[in-house]
Amino acid sequence: MRIESSVTSISWIPSEAVQGMTKLPFEMVAHYDQPLPDRIDDLDALGAADRFRFANQLRAWIEVDQGRIVAHGYSGGGRIGSTTLRLAGKTATFAAVALPDRQQPPVVSDGCVRFVQTAGGRTGVPAPRRVKYPPFVQISAPLAWTTLGLTVHTDGSSSHDVVGASSFPRHWIYDEEGRLVLKSGLVDSKSWSQRAFGRHTPWGDEDSPAMVTEVESALERELSARIMRGGSKPSIGTLRKDQTLVSEGDSGTDAFLLLDGVLTVEVKGAVLGQLGPGAVLGERALIEGGNRTATVRALTPCRVATISGKDLDPRVLAELATGHRREGSAP
Repeated sequence: MRIESSVTSISWIPSEAVQGMTKLPFEMVAHYDQPLPDRIDDLDALGAADRFRFANQLRAWIEVDQGRIVAHGYSGGGRIGSTTLRLAGKTATFAAVALPDRQQPPVVSDGCVRFVQTAGGRTGVPAPRRVKYPPFVQISAPLAWTTLGLTVHTDGSSSHDVVGASSFPRHWIYDEEGRLVLKSGLVDSKSWSQRAFGRHTPWGDEDSPAMVTEVESALERELSARIMRGGSKPSIGTLRKDQTLVSEGDSGTDAFLLLDGVLTVEVKGAVLGQLGPGAVLGERALIEGGNRTATVRALTPCRVATISGKDLDPRVLAELATGHRREGSAP
């Protein structure tokens, strides 16, 4: 019996991912990507529509005979898109440079096989810059990648994880059914541009640890679009690591959208969970008397959009609060 499973990462550049000195030239000649769907049915079509920078599809299989694993192998790989630049009313498309997929030897254990695959590359557009290591200057663009793990069991089940990833761009993770299940929590374009080259990548001798978070609800995705593209423009601010966004018991009239980074949620000093990019919070104080029901703190540096509660539909806030109350983890 043949058992097959997969996990896919898709990497793209949201508008909030580029900051500092690189933001203006990026906006002048390059382009951001539209948010990816929460389900993918056709990865090839998504790539043909120029919806992502690169994808890592780890697909693997095992053959089972009377409960024993008799064969196994990889059947997926990386895919890379192109880069389109605009200048003086004209556009030019540059093919990206894909690096060879790195597929580690499968590890066979009792009742399962674990597969690990790295895929990625770099844009074909030069990116002259200073870097942290010799020769201290690079012309080629930094490398971007993900390293995915997939364990396939003889009972037909499977599990996946993100072993490592470049700190730029944003990486979204989809399960074997094409459902969005995880997101990279923090984008750091500055560190990426200074470090992601040569031996400081999986094609050298090191990977970068990946911090991933659970996916926000469909309602939060809908509400986040309203916050960022609605009539009232939110204010955008930053939090240092360990800085508090709101404190339990404080009054408040604002709602928040986490654009980048990871927040922890604490109630009475106990950490209940973590929130990643796309999470909307603060609505319970708006509809339940004005007091924050949890302390929210930055686990990593964060960027947060703040909007007045009066600019949001109270019916949507009430629906969101119902889900958060059930989870027991939202202020």
